[in-house]
Amino acid sequence: MMPANSAILGQIVEKKDYANAATWNSANWQTAAVVGPAIGGLIYGYLNISVAYGSVFVIYLGAMLMISRVAVTKLVSSVQTASEGMFDRIREGIRFVLKSPELVGAFSLDMFAVLFGGAVAMLPVYASDILHVGPEGLGFLRACPAIGSIGMSFYLMFNPPLKNSGRILLISVAAFGLCMIGFAFSTVFWLSAILLIFSGLFDNISVVIRGTILQLYTPEHMRGRVGSVNSIFIGSSNELGAFESGVAARFMGLVPSVAFGGIMTLVVVAATAKINPVLRKLSLGEANR
Repeated sequence: MMPANSAILGQIVEKKDYANAATWNSANWQTAAVVGPAIGGLIYGYLNISVAYGSVFVIYLGAMLMISRVAVTKLVSSVQTASEGMFDRIREGIRFVLKSPELVGAFSLDMFAVLFGGAVAMLPVYASDILHVGPEGLGFLRACPAIGSIGMSFYLMFNPPLKNSGRILLISVAAFGLCMIGFAFSTVFWLSAILLIFSGLFDNISVVIRGTILQLYTPEHMRGRVGSVNSIFIGSSNELGAFESGVAARFMGLVPSVAFGGIMTLVVVAATAKINPVLRKLSLGEANR
């Protein structure tokens, strides 16, 4: 779904609106991530599980109906040929990303930041052993990054990061790492919640800039393939990041492992800024002209 979404977005949105479209896309996803489970829990609790899953089925049918009515004028590019095999297209997508400093810089920066800086997998232990809150507190902590992300999305809808975008991207990922370091040492519930809200806020800036870079620097016939590569980066960083958090906590201890992840995020930002000057100097406003 993610590669198809990346490909169709560039066909139904004008180039000048890519940043705004990426912001709306992120805001919708984060809102659904918070509201969806809450509504599902209420339906399950007050009615029954059949109604809950039946509601999901009906919503999917509605989504399919709306998607089927989207008018796309350019379905197949003349560059794409029927003789291309699936693995040839995958290899071409990977080669294209590796040859584009804007894309490989943005994708790898996000991947390593989430790989080292994600503390979500450790939230249950923090809630019970350090912050001493119950399931309600854990649920609120889980929602905090999405709350920050939604708030930033509304701001970026009217103030897209088109100027000094590369620098803003690096600063936002570094700020995300600092939030993780602060969260690691916090023993106060409200302070931990605020740090998680700010981590979601800064992470959303990264998501919007990365999504805009994907649209602006990818030819139309390559968007699906580059979107697939981006999906690999995102999927691997989330799952491997949770695994890394557990292993690091086992050998280093809970607090040092989360702080180490935040520090490594700062190291990744510094290394990216050093070895990728194209990304550091990137300005999406100029590329959008």
